Formats: sequence, structure tokens, C-alpha cells
Amino acid sequence: MELQEQNKIRELQEDILPARMQEIEDICDRAIPYEIDWNSFAGDPQGLDHLDSLSCRRLNMALRDICIDDQARAAVRDGLRLIRLANAPDKAAMHIRFDDGVLDMRCAYRLHTEGMHDARTIQWVLIEKL
Repeated sequence: MELQEQNKIRELQEDILPARMQEIEDICDRAIPYEIDWNSFAGDPQGLDHLDSLSCRRLNMALRDICIDDQARAAVRDGLRLIRLANAPDKAAMHIRFDDGVLDMRCAYRLHTEGMHDARTIQWVLIEKL
């Protein structure tokens, strides 16, 4: 990976993702860790630039809509244990799944909003299996 990509990954790991995890903890009373496939972003610094806005922020929007009461917060707290993100090379390789407590989202970050799962989709996928 190039220096620009390495610097953005460091910023994400040290600043952005911990702040997003704190937001999740504030929303559902539990910090839920991220697992990022950093290698999937090799050669795609633009994709790294969009990771937070296209996945982390959208996930937190979905969680805010879900966690409207104690019962919903408990369902998320007990049911969601890991958020796995990866970069897809194109729209055809995108997916979103929630199985065994793992929310797995593969987005085509370089396509900006054309390559994301919106907050309503994320919300629906979570609610369906919580």
C-alpha cells in the first residue's frame, strides 16, 4: 500500500473507528468492534476516504432508528457482536449479510453513494435476524 493509503488507514484505526464504536456504545449500550479487510482497499485511496461516510455513519443511523427503546437496545446489544467491512471492486461484488452476530458489508466504496448500502437496508437486514 502507498503512503497515502497507510496514513488514511492509521487515521481510521486510531481516530475514526474508535469514535464510531463510542457512538454505537452510546446508542445500544455496548461497543461493537469493527473488522476491516484493509487489503481489499489496496490501490483504492478514494475507497478508504469513503469508508466512514458510506458504512460507519450509515450503520449508526440504522442503529439509532432501531434502538428506540430498552427492548430494541437489548436485542442489538445481545445480537450484534462484530461489524465486518470490505471493499468490493464493483457493484456486482457488493453484499450485506447478518449471520451469527456478524454484520458483513462489502461496498464498492470508490463508487461513492452508488456503491453503498443505505441506512434503511442496513436496518432491515439487522431487524430481520435480531
